Amino acid sequence: MILITDGGSTKCDWIAINHSGEQAAEKIRTKGLNPAIIEEKKLRKIITKKKALQKIANEVTHVFFYGAGCGTDKPRLLLKMILEEKFPNAVVEVREDTYAAVRACINTNDEAAVVCILGTGSNCSYYDGKQLHQRIQSLGYALMDDASGNHFGKRLIRDYYFHKMPESIRVAFEHKHNLEADHIKFNLYKQPNPSAYLASFAEFMFLNKESQYIQEVIKDGIRIFSENMILQFKEEIETVPVHFAGSIAFFAKDEITEVAKEYGYTVGNFERRPIEGLVSYHVNNLKA
Repeated sequence: MILITDGGSTKCDWIAINHSGEQAAEKIRTKGLNPAIIEEKKLRKIITKKKALQKIANEVTHVFFYGAGCGTDKPRLLLKMILEEKFPNAVVEVREDTYAAVRACINTNDEAAVVCILGTGSNCSYYDGKQLHQRIQSLGYALMDDASGNHFGKRLIRDYYFHKMPESIRVAFEHKHNLEADHIKFNLYKQPNPSAYLASFAEFMFLNKESQYIQEVIKDGIRIFSENMILQFKEEIETVPVHFAGSIAFFAKDEITEVAKEYGYTVGNFERRPIEGLVSYHVNNLKA
């Protein structure tokens, strides 16, 4: 049995397939397993607590884990060690989530493209058809992650507190979320996974997209992401498409397409849930 995982900071989707490429169990969802921000004890607990994973643990022969926070060796190797313990008969491969986005978005295995992730966090890489290239190392939600869920959550909260929201949006935002200062600070500074907490506010944008204010918030974020991340591959985007993966990208298709025209790059595919594209990728490679 082969276990394929799309691991974000907020949640992880796990799909088991057999060696014929057929789904072998119901899709499993756990909390996020970002090893860069979640301590070892908590990572173990999240996996152990899920009975559906424990039920198939000894049957798994390969684990392909694609996750947020797995772009540097220390957290990646920590998670690999934990997965090897939890799935004792499996060969474990842990890659950063960008590889999931690449494999889910590209049309053929050797297609060159710039691939972006806009989910709880954000990232951008160039895939030359064989290897992945990144020119900027991500420093996470506090300093980077432009146009991500946590970026937009932070923007909305700041605009609320700095009185930059239109009154109608302000009232709706108050109705949707607990915006008491003590509650926000508790979740940001005393609870685990503050990036996921910030990202939880982003849904509000897409429920209120008819607002000109909201549309400008979204486009401002995409512009910042384009300038800081996509334009690092200025030469490459002259000849290759720019694909997008993640829920934020999926729901901001129109705004991304509009901003892309401003910056002169060609938008390619949108993949809301990379796990679906990953299954196709691994099934095709099993049969190859």
